[in-house]
Amino acid sequence: MTEFWLISAPGEKTCQQTWDKLMVATTRTNNLSTNHKLNIPDLKVGTLDVLVGLSDELAKLDTFVESVVKKVAQYMADVLEDSRDKVQENLLANGVDLVTYITRFQWDMAKYPIKQSLKNISEIISKQVTQIDTDLKARASAYNNLKGNLQNLERKNAGSLLTRSLADIVKKEDFVLDSEYLITMLVVVPKTSYNDWNKTYETLAEMVVPRSTKFTVREFQYNEEEMKADKEEMTRLSTDKKKQFGPLVRWLKVNFSEAFIAWIHIKALRVFVESVLRYGLPVNFQAMLLQPNKKNMKRLREVLYDLYKHLDSSAAIIDASMDIPGLNLSQQEYYPYVYYKIDCNLLDFKV
Repeated sequence: MTEFWLISAPGEKTCQQTWDKLMVATTRTNNLSTNHKLNIPDLKVGTLDVLVGLSDELAKLDTFVESVVKKVAQYMADVLEDSRDKVQENLLANGVDLVTYITRFQWDMAKYPIKQSLKNISEIISKQVTQIDTDLKARASAYNNLKGNLQNLERKNAGSLLTRSLADIVKKEDFVLDSEYLITMLVVVPKTSYNDWNKTYETLAEMVVPRSTKFTVREFQYNEEEMKADKEEMTRLSTDKKKQFGPLVRWLKVNFSEAFIAWIHIKALRVFVESVLRYGLPVNFQAMLLQPNKKNMKRLREVLYDLYKHLDSSAAIIDASMDIPGLNLSQQEYYPYVYYKIDCNLLDFKV
């Protein structure tokens, strides 16, 4: 499964005890999930007001960054075209697959210095990912235009004889050129009618083709310059596309990694902020990453509820499908423990 549940619970006497309790309840006896600690450094807490405001801002930023991560991943798939089976091996974070990156998460101190305020760190991420989004739009637009022009030319040179260019089919010697009295007309005849055509074409009337519903007359003027220009344009576009392909894939790989890393840091920030708001100060909670066993997800949710229901008795009556004024539950389910989902299935097709 590529779905993770990122949760936190307050430290008991120690945070290790919180971890041990989770392991006993979910793994050691019933194999409900595979669990990992998520290491969050000592971030600057700031004031309560700032934390409350930041909680909302981070929720919006989370949604935005996830959308950019998915856009870059999907565009990688579009660019790789027939090699879509190679998409997954190009979608890496810090040079490793996404599951490995998440389960071995280490805060990037160089990119997101923890001496900065939480607000500043979120702004660094926001600027960074906004820039990736802007660059992606520009690069995708340029490459798509090139690809579209090439496809139009290829379409012109392929497909049915009724519509395709005849430039690479007919030769100069097939035509009577520059004659005052003769015009060469090209006729498209279905193969099944070829014998009939051979028997009758010489007796056709001067101006009208009998049974013209069966045979299509093509408007075509033999123009060597135009045919040469078309071929040269197709070669140029094809060469340009090949030249741009490598650098574009490299850019997508690098910036997918950057955006994904930023996204997981946002999840860590959200867990930190929400845990401080829920569990209070001093900071004392354990962040835990659960990879649910698909068959036992409902049971895992029940076990977690039993384990943590004492943290918030009101959570017992709150169902994510209920419409309660003042509580925005449509975006995020509510549980007695802090909870965020991370879904690594970023493509809208299976590779």
